[in-house]
Amino acid sequence: MLVTVKPTVDDRLSMREVAYLHIQKKIASRVLRAGSPVSELPIARELGISRTPTREAIRQLVAEGLLEEVPGRGVLVVTLERRDIAEIYELRKALEVQGVEAVARRLMGPEIHGLRQIAGEIPGLMEELRESGREQLDEKQMTRFEAADIGFHTYILQAAGNRRSLRIVSSLRSLIRIFAMRRTGHDTESLNRIHADHCKMIEAIESHDSATAASVAMAHIEASQRARLEQFDQREQEASLPRDIPAFLNRIRAELA
Repeated sequence: MLVTVKPTVDDRLSMREVAYLHIQKKIASRVLRAGSPVSELPIARELGISRTPTREAIRQLVAEGLLEEVPGRGVLVVTLERRDIAEIYELRKALEVQGVEAVARRLMGPEIHGLRQIAGEIPGLMEELRESGREQLDEKQMTRFEAADIGFHTYILQAAGNRRSLRIVSSLRSLIRIFAMRRTGHDTESLNRIHADHCKMIEAIESHDSATAASVAMAHIEASQRARLEQFDQREQEASLPRDIPAFLNRIRAELA
């Protein structure tokens, strides 16, 4: 006799979390890119779970802004506009600068050691880049860089102890990372600048200089914001060329006729 065991509420929540993390990972690894459809049935089949927790996970990701419901097209991975990127960075500045200030007022020796260890990942990548003779990090190295950079900022927010801020900023950073529109990897100059900012933050935190720590964090995030917006503008300019060229040629033909 076949006995069907009905999942408990806790089981369903656990399966929803599995589905949530699975979809998030597919987006973060760029298996699912901006504009890609996300359907509960394929995800449920991939994980071997029912559609209900998968549907709940998709709803949660829609609420968090990673996915969006588009009439007539279903649920898609969101595509950021320029205004979205600017707003995301404004939120990052508000939350992360506050977190850095809080940490600078109380962070102790063991936590500083952990922060220095994470920051030490970037010099290793710089050395690899010099030895390779290449000008920019390759895709795998960029994945390692992103993990180290996110790890550094996450460590500070965890030390600040505000779980809500940590969750919000983690989602914001995921959005920026997923939709970075980066065509190439970082070069030595970029890596050196980012590492220098991290070191300055650590020094200010270790000295309990909250004002300096906040100032460095603000400048660091603003530099990243400018780079992301420049990348967006460049992509938009390149995307407009195929549309503009035929119109330009048609005007020339009309004038010559």
